[in-house]
Amino acid sequence: MFAAGQKEMQKMDQYTIEKLGLPGVVLMENAGARAVEEILKSTANSNPRVIVLAGGGNNGGDGFVIARRLFDLGLQPQLWILADPERIKGDAKLHLDVYMNRGLPLIQLQKNKINILQDELSNADIIIDAILGTGVNGPVREPLKDVISLVNTYAGKKMILSVDIPSGVSSDTGKVEGEAIKASKTITFVYPKKGFFLNQGPQHIGEWKAVDISVPPSIVEKLGLEMPKLITEHLAKGAIPIRPKHGHKGTFGHALIIGGSRQYVGAPIFSAKAALHSGAGLVSLAIPETIYPIVAAENPESLLLPLPDENGHFAESAIDELKPLLHHFDCVGVGPGISRFPNGEEWMKSLFSRLTNQPIVIDADALYLLRNQMDLLKNYKGVVILTPHPGEMSKLLNIPVKEVEENRLEIARQFAKEHSIYLLLKGHRSVIAAPSGELYINPHGHDALGKGGSGDILTGLIASFVAQGASPLHALISASYLHARAGEDRAKELSHYGVMPFDIIDGVKRLLNEI
Repeated sequence: MFAAGQKEMQKMDQYTIEKLGLPGVVLMENAGARAVEEILKSTANSNPRVIVLAGGGNNGGDGFVIARRLFDLGLQPQLWILADPERIKGDAKLHLDVYMNRGLPLIQLQKNKINILQDELSNADIIIDAILGTGVNGPVREPLKDVISLVNTYAGKKMILSVDIPSGVSSDTGKVEGEAIKASKTITFVYPKKGFFLNQGPQHIGEWKAVDISVPPSIVEKLGLEMPKLITEHLAKGAIPIRPKHGHKGTFGHALIIGGSRQYVGAPIFSAKAALHSGAGLVSLAIPETIYPIVAAENPESLLLPLPDENGHFAESAIDELKPLLHHFDCVGVGPGISRFPNGEEWMKSLFSRLTNQPIVIDADALYLLRNQMDLLKNYKGVVILTPHPGEMSKLLNIPVKEVEENRLEIARQFAKEHSIYLLLKGHRSVIAAPSGELYINPHGHDALGKGGSGDILTGLIASFVAQGASPLHALISASYLHARAGEDRAKELSHYGVMPFDIIDGVKRLLNEI
């Protein structure tokens, strides 16, 4: 499944109308019909009081169809038109004419009727938002702003269903300038919109469901549209490495985790345990010698490589001791708990020069140590995977965090292409970018994952799957999905507050047994 933007949807609609010969009025009829099906599924009430708020564009046209079809089913919806009927054009005008020719009732919003609307909304069971669609650009103006603000007073109290996208949310960026509907559920057409997963979008869409309106999915390939893909359970399941029934520990790869410091003892332990519990045959853990006793007590399953340290962090000579062993590893993960230390940049440079071109996953403060020597990425012959959160990404690019957050998709795509690496940009909805420019959005995630150690687990999962033979892209898809879903699942059991790193690992194990 793809995530579409305004231009992509316009091109798909245009192709369907002009090349396939399916009129726009039919697409609008289909959209309204599918929306009605979902509206009725959303309530156990056999005769709900429904208010349809319709704007003057195509989104409003969907609203006219919805109101008419609800009447046909024996309900008594109340249709409010939030635009001058004389200025409504095109397919929306045709459906408004059909509605009015039926003699069905409607109310045109006027300034003196806003109090009446408020009273009607207070008595409604379901509020349908068909005010503004995917073409919104800039802040919502009056009187629509007042209507949206009024509807939002019932957010969380009444069922608010948005048609295609919550009014006021950008379909491309998820940005909200001013007011936007806070929907309980969004019924979207053909594909979910990119804005569902970016910026403020996730705070407004509620649950979402994409429904078919007779725009064939094959159009995407025919038109050569480049759209992000959503990471679904089906996609993630197909990306998990297949385990031969008669395999042994050598079959399932050997991952090396390099990390830890006096300040961050737990981070490399979380990574190593995540790698082991996700199927790696062997996991070696290279740590500063000073934390060896603690790590040995907490992580007897791993092969431990205590290395020279200075003041609780790796010494420059640590890489020299590690060099003779590096060719044994199928994947190297570096960064969990490594901290920022004097000569750390030289240490990173030394590590790159001694690796044997196996895949490397770089996370946490290893990203900080890399920030001033990005040429290391271009000169490295092996696969490189970076997993920054927005703050780390801002340091890699030397731009404000806000700029990263507001342009996640394009920043991820450009960075991956420019440096020929794989990138997982963490966040509420993580983004994966390949060197080819291919993008994936993880629609899962939970605030329960916002805790120290969570990212270290993700690093371990990625390193594990790569070591087991998964392609870098498959490793990122499966690891990010399992990590996010584990957070969601464990939060249901342990609350938003109580999920700890080892709970996430336990959640991953359960999912690997289920999907």
